[in-house]
Amino acid sequence: MTATGSSSARAALPLRVVFMGTPELACASLAALLGAPGIEVVAVVTQPDRPKGRELKLQPSPVKVMAEAAGIPVLQPERAREASFLEELRRLEPDLVAVAAYGQLLPQDLLDLPRHGCLNVHTSLLPRYRGAAPIQWAILNDDPETGVTIMKLDAGLDTGAILSQRSTPISPEDTAETLHDRLASLGAKLLVESIPPYVAGQLQPRPQPSEGVVYAPKIKKTDGLIDWNQSARSIWNRVRGLRPWPGAFTWIEDGHGRHLLKLWGAEPVAHSGAEPPGRVIQAGPEGVLVACGQNALRITELQREGGRRLSAREYLAGHSVFPGCRLG
Repeated sequence: MTATGSSSARAALPLRVVFMGTPELACASLAALLGAPGIEVVAVVTQPDRPKGRELKLQPSPVKVMAEAAGIPVLQPERAREASFLEELRRLEPDLVAVAAYGQLLPQDLLDLPRHGCLNVHTSLLPRYRGAAPIQWAILNDDPETGVTIMKLDAGLDTGAILSQRSTPISPEDTAETLHDRLASLGAKLLVESIPPYVAGQLQPRPQPSEGVVYAPKIKKTDGLIDWNQSARSIWNRVRGLRPWPGAFTWIEDGHGRHLLKLWGAEPVAHSGAEPPGRVIQAGPEGVLVACGQNALRITELQREGGRRLSAREYLAGHSVFPGCRLG
């Protein structure tokens, strides 16, 4: 199958692949591998079950649920460098390890284990947005497009050589949620398209360029707090880029105290008034218009702490918001 000394008999066998992934994003890649001709997924590696919900019951990862439904053996080491886990992986004799949002840096011993190395699905056009949150930062930074990269993993943080890339525009309607789903599908398709020519030696990894490196640090809950001194477009990107988690949020003083308000939908509006940032300009069925550092933001869908997501019309029917109210 490659010029690595494997015999023709070996080349005729299915490619033995171990898949490593954890969240919903990775499920599309696992599904694509399970349906790809000439590939046998011999095991799935995912993070250990974690406590979730109010009762903190242990919950399996989405990848584990999919693997067990497909009858694939599942490995869940606490750390990917554990000697017992690496020995178990050696016994599987994988030709290739495919990775999508596994959640840990892989040790060199693991990277060297499969004869074709480890390929990773990364949801950005590397070297832009190395790190944990490339989808969110692409929207936060007002990028016109993003994409996916299939790369050969090395010991660095998303520094491996590039096999293939595919781009997609970021539309005004996109949120981190919609972009997540589109990139998951795009990355899964590109992964299974890239594997055959790669193992045949027809697709050579190329080093990432040294210019254009941007990091995408992990999103924190505090990143959702709106600074109304920013432009309306920047705040709009925050609403879209942090949906559904942690969500863009602010505080409102409406005559009944100070309450946390989460913004689910908004749009920037041209405005040249002299109102201070954070001041409500208008409040009606079409939305709540708020002054920003530049222009204004119309909030169209919102949620008061402890309440439901509501359209502006529904929210105003039960809550008093009027021109002059202060957000922030």
